Amino acid sequence: MTQSQVAQRSENVATQADYPGSLFVVAAPSGAGKSSLVKALLELDTRVHPTVSHTTRTPRGQEKHGREYFFISNAEFDAMVGNRAFIEWANVHGNRYGTAQKAVEDRILQGADVVLEIDFQGAMQIKEVFANAVLIFILPPSLEELRSRLERRGEDKPDVIELRMRNACVEMAQAEKFDYVIINEVFERAVFDLKSVVHSQRLRYRAQQRARADVFNALGIDA
Repeated sequence: MTQSQVAQRSENVATQADYPGSLFVVAAPSGAGKSSLVKALLELDTRVHPTVSHTTRTPRGQEKHGREYFFISNAEFDAMVGNRAFIEWANVHGNRYGTAQKAVEDRILQGADVVLEIDFQGAMQIKEVFANAVLIFILPPSLEELRSRLERRGEDKPDVIELRMRNACVEMAQAEKFDYVIINEVFERAVFDLKSVVHSQRLRYRAQQRARADVFNALGIDA
């Protein structure tokens, strides 16, 4: 799917300068701790809602269909692509991942804050559609630590780890295109940084105006 196709399909959304809710897009190389950080954020902040992506890969560990991902076949994925159901999709490490457009649109247009965990390719596609999306990139403190985390995870064979390490260098070179960069060296500090980004968006003028309309009206501040 090209970016032009995504933008054309969602022109009605892309032309809106402001949304009632915020869309946070979190990307990182495999092993940087993206999923753990987002999970911690969701536990700390009940106002942030996840959007479950679709993937053709098999579940890992205790992952469940409909919770971490919708695990579907290649044929099912092809059908969704054909029906233009995805706002973005990409091939990552030999598997495909996609984010359903309607799930995102419905939530942010209703005023909810939504967080997406996707790769950097998907993040760039989403920025083409949702101009106000907040892009956050998670970096490991070093390549050595990244490799160690992948090995400790115990889910990949050595050749797969090598592939992930090579891909990580390509992915991390895209960090400059993101709005925020968080270095996941000390997990608790990284969680605080992620929550701070979310909180800062709620203090923006339009967000405060919506959330505390009573105060703005009482002070005579026009919309």
